[in-house]
Amino acid sequence: MAETAPPLPREKRRQKAETPSPPAAGAAQHRLSLWQRIKRDRVMLLLTLPGLLYFVVFHYVPLLGYVVAFQDYQPYLGYMHSVWVGFANFSAAFGESAFWSATFNTLEIALVQLVFFFPIPIALALLLNSIASDRIRRFVQSVVYLPHFIGWVIIVSIFQQILGGAGLLPDVLGGMGLPRYDMMSDPDAFPWLLTLQVAWKDAGWGTIIILAALLNIDKQQYEAAAIDGAGPRRRLWHVTLPGIAPVLILLLILNLGQILSVGFEQILLQRDAVGPDAGEVLDTYVYYHGIKDNDWGVAAAVGLVKAVIGTALVLGANKFAHRLGHEGVYRGADR
Repeated sequence: MAETAPPLPREKRRQKAETPSPPAAGAAQHRLSLWQRIKRDRVMLLLTLPGLLYFVVFHYVPLLGYVVAFQDYQPYLGYMHSVWVGFANFSAAFGESAFWSATFNTLEIALVQLVFFFPIPIALALLLNSIASDRIRRFVQSVVYLPHFIGWVIIVSIFQQILGGAGLLPDVLGGMGLPRYDMMSDPDAFPWLLTLQVAWKDAGWGTIIILAALLNIDKQQYEAAAIDGAGPRRRLWHVTLPGIAPVLILLLILNLGQILSVGFEQILLQRDAVGPDAGEVLDTYVYYHGIKDNDWGVAAAVGLVKAVIGTALVLGANKFAHRLGHEGVYRGADR
């Protein structure tokens, strides 16, 4: 028979019962002070330091310059000595028909690009992911990535040689006995022309994040769906799209934040061809009416309006994503 340990005295049993159990690991980490957490994560914090400094120096510190929006700013007087005018710059901008024309053009171009360009990288990524040969897929990826590294001056020149008045398309139409069509100077076609240029330049580059999201989908889900009798379309609808939905929602929210910035250099190069009525956007409005005309206060006011609207759209879209059960750009405090 195995020997049994003798019973503990009553006092020792009482001391053992009153001894608190060791805290859980999560509770111990929760009680760490701020300095202890910084010391624990010092390596990761040092790795993020260059990125943090970049945003502080080039994004947050320049926010102080928005004080110009409330001043009759004169460069030789500086921020401290320029006359404070309150909301007069905003009233001046809102009272100009050119501002509202630029706003309408900006929203029209942004809407066309959001509806017709945003799905193109998604479809292209799905097509690239379906290629079985790794060698062919890498070759196609390299080809569709290359236009991203071409400057807008060259891209506009290429489109001018193809779609311009003396370009290839008008020559072909004239040779067929049809009226010559100059798309580069057609105000009605300007939003579609910009969307076509952006799609050719950045569609391949936009597939990088989506392809990374596709790689994170568990292959067993496709196998289980195939065993259940799901065809390619059903697997696309029930496995692939739900798998990349968080990334798509994130990209959509970020695009909404940039909805009032539709490409300054691209439009500046083609604005004169279609005229200010069709080619003026908020960025070019700031350039011509603010910087070239030395009306710095109006330029800063319009920039501040853009920033406020973009921030509101991001916060609203992110809150709506939370309502739908998605994470969005960041987690809420209650998640």
